Amino acid sequence: MQKILHVASNKEEEHEFYNTMPEGYAIGKTKFIVVSGTVMSGLGKGIFAASLAKLLQLKGLNVTLMKFDGYLNVDAGTLNPFRHGEVFVLDDGTESDMDLGTYERFLGENITHHNYLTGGKLFSQILEKERKGDYLGRDVQFIPHVTGDIKRFVRKLALSSNADVVFVEIGGTVGDIENNYFIEAMRQLQYEEGKENVCNVALTYILNPDFLGEQKSKAAQLGLRSLMASGVQPDIVGCRCDTEVNLKVREKISLAVNVPVDRVVSVHDVKSIYIIPKLLEKARLDEQVVDILGLRSRLKNNYSLREKWESYIARTLAPQTSLKIGITGKYTSLRDSYASIIKALEHAGTHLGVKVELKWIETTNLVSSEVSELLSDVAGIIVPGAFGKRGAEGKISCIKHARENNLPYFGLCYGFQMAVIEFARNVCGLENANSTEIDPKTPYPVIEILPEQQRIETLGGNMRLGGHDVEIKTESKVNQYYDNTLIRERFRHRWECNHEYLQQLEEHGLIFSGKAVGQEIMQILELKGHPFFIGTQFHPEYLSRPLQPHPLYINFLKVALSNLPKSLYRPPCSAELDETQVASNL
Repeated sequence: MQKILHVASNKEEEHEFYNTMPEGYAIGKTKFIVVSGTVMSGLGKGIFAASLAKLLQLKGLNVTLMKFDGYLNVDAGTLNPFRHGEVFVLDDGTESDMDLGTYERFLGENITHHNYLTGGKLFSQILEKERKGDYLGRDVQFIPHVTGDIKRFVRKLALSSNADVVFVEIGGTVGDIENNYFIEAMRQLQYEEGKENVCNVALTYILNPDFLGEQKSKAAQLGLRSLMASGVQPDIVGCRCDTEVNLKVREKISLAVNVPVDRVVSVHDVKSIYIIPKLLEKARLDEQVVDILGLRSRLKNNYSLREKWESYIARTLAPQTSLKIGITGKYTSLRDSYASIIKALEHAGTHLGVKVELKWIETTNLVSSEVSELLSDVAGIIVPGAFGKRGAEGKISCIKHARENNLPYFGLCYGFQMAVIEFARNVCGLENANSTEIDPKTPYPVIEILPEQQRIETLGGNMRLGGHDVEIKTESKVNQYYDNTLIRERFRHRWECNHEYLQQLEEHGLIFSGKAVGQEIMQILELKGHPFFIGTQFHPEYLSRPLQPHPLYINFLKVALSNLPKSLYRPPCSAELDETQVASNL
């Protein structure tokens, strides 16, 4: 079998086996955990995969995760947040699915374009190779060529990451046309790698209708059997539900899909997604995986990392001060549009002993007369990233209120641009100042398109993207927060502050405390005399981690907290993790 796999299809004697082994790749060195979903999308496959990966990381294993999305977009950059949640940007500039943000936050590590594959990216590569003649006369087919290139992509990640375990999350739901070929590729992967090197995990949904008052498993059974009909036998089944899945239901699923009942686990709703690893550990799922994949000899517990992680979980479960923060945006009806912001606030809040309550403020039809009352009960506001003119005037009205009333303000990308416009209009007296994105004919274009973007006509990947260095002005507020004069942050923007207005803006009190290295492109602004009025062209939330909260989010919440009466503030908990307390939250 091994010899046949290494025979290329362009030899005189053709074979149906298509070589997908990168040079230097050795079967068995890397193990694979494939995570699929049944019944419905949005079950949290990425969170489940990242949680299990975290447990293996705490055991000293080198792990990484990848995501396959079946849509024909080359990347997530042109997707509307209403349709697919936020676009997460990697350091290398890849515009990716939000699950890759989950991976980075759980593992505390940066990942790259090697961890993300879409149907569009896959077929683009295949068609490019076909035009070059790389298939040498063969008719290019789903099997073996499409499935073969998927396996090659997965194996290249295994090789480049030097991982003990590669997690492969299959986007969508079993039965979708757009991911059938990926499920088939993973079936073939197990055939070629051997059962001892691939573990299949299926996430399913347990119905719990109020009108019945009991959990129902039939839809889950049918979904799992669809996966089995594709040739994939689950080794582990994760049962999603709002309440803990009872033993009777787990036994039914166990019997229906030939999975031992101790490998059919409840993955019910908990206080924070960061508690899920503890939930899986309680079910001994990490130990089960170690045995399934024969990883026992590679274990070397990472006690230092485990101690830090357990401490974070303890703080998550401890009593916390409540702090309300307003999010003024135009995608507020879909919370996934702001997933990284929500997580960054959670990380910083947990560090400070704060439970951040979010007030969602839709700015599309917001008028200035409503702003004061809307913001009367929040300790600070965030204006998140966006594109287009819808909701812009509502955001500008909120920024004006924050500036005039010393309300802590944090502007992210678009929020930076809107803050410049508000200041130009209401402080500098530049009536009708605007961005050329919103009003191409504005008399005062204080925000205009980046010079390198002006001749680009396509929408995909045409922005300042990914990680870039930023020079910080000494003795500025952000210099104190970062304690550094050179930082690296992640960007996703096309418009900038027009340098022709810099002097006028600065003369009236706006401070540009960060700029692109070697370029007059302003990246951070702050307001002199305001307790916290900061805007960034980058997205600091992309770099926030549970164990490393972002300094700007930390200090934003600190200033917001300073407005609370001392009687309402609880200091952060530093107690050891209480197993009884954990159990009550699971």
